[in-house]
Amino acid sequence: MAPTSSVHREGGSAAMDMAELIPTLPLDTWSPPFPLRQYGGYWLPEWVLPGLEAVHTRFEPRPSDVFLASFPKSGTTWLKALAFATINRTTYPPSGDADPLRHRGPHDCVKFFESTFAISGEGGGGDGDVFAALPSPRARITSAAADDGDSGCRIVYVCRDPKDAFVSMWLFTMSNMVKGVTTTTDEHHPAAAAAAAPSIEQVFDLFCDGRSIAGPQWHHVREYWEESRRRPEKVLFLRYEEMLREPARNVERLAEFLRCPFTAGEVAAGVVDAIVDLCSIDRLRNVQANKTGVKKESFFRRGVAGDWSNHMSPEMASRLDRVVEDALRGSGFTFGAAAGDSE
Repeated sequence: MAPTSSVHREGGSAAMDMAELIPTLPLDTWSPPFPLRQYGGYWLPEWVLPGLEAVHTRFEPRPSDVFLASFPKSGTTWLKALAFATINRTTYPPSGDADPLRHRGPHDCVKFFESTFAISGEGGGGDGDVFAALPSPRARITSAAADDGDSGCRIVYVCRDPKDAFVSMWLFTMSNMVKGVTTTTDEHHPAAAAAAAPSIEQVFDLFCDGRSIAGPQWHHVREYWEESRRRPEKVLFLRYEEMLREPARNVERLAEFLRCPFTAGEVAAGVVDAIVDLCSIDRLRNVQANKTGVKKESFFRRGVAGDWSNHMSPEMASRLDRVVEDALRGSGFTFGAAAGDSE
């Protein structure tokens, strides 16, 4: 299943290239921090759309590829770190000083998928597969929706309570707008125009309408949930809140799914716990590489569950809960249920 293949061509002509297609797509200029286009049923940053086209035309998937998927601000950074440390634990023991996560950010170790292609195209020379030279297994992050295709790749998806996802996205966006940064993936893509920071109520209204980066959030989650029910051997569905409660157990689930399970000796030696410690938000926040740059520290805020109550009114929370409940009806999934409880 190629996670980007569900984002299909619109406008009726398969021959229409992305440059011609983009201006024809529905445009939203109200949702910060940059213009969004509705593509494949989701609102996506205009600047990243050429990267989607490049993925389809240049990327050569391998059966060993691993895609880490999430709606933005749903545990993406943490999942990157955990997956990287788990896959590479033999080469880089998590308790050792050589582990790249002690010196580099998770986003440097596991690149964003579509945006990397978009950036390579802008920089020139981006006419090939930018990930081709990397050894297997290759791990990459995507925010694209799931689909019914099959490239042989495996996908790990993490979801988060939409109230916390919204608040985290809003705070991240506002922080970077104040600093003049206008993209969640790369500092070289400014917005078309700088706008005055909107209020949380204004952004919340847009979010409830599904207008946010990769929104609607609940459709994103539902697609991956249903795909994980249909093909559990290809899609591992994780809940951020459960990962917080039982990180070691979920890291073991992750390793099993990635076909590199921990041995009894590794568990006894504390390797699982070492990975959890290495990838904790507090430790990642204190890595020097994650403190530099105009936006990097924004990826390491609090990482807790329930922080929405410090920023949203009960009325706002109830409204969003109703929107999500209606959208998920019939799927067998609820955000309040433990993983595996809903079928």
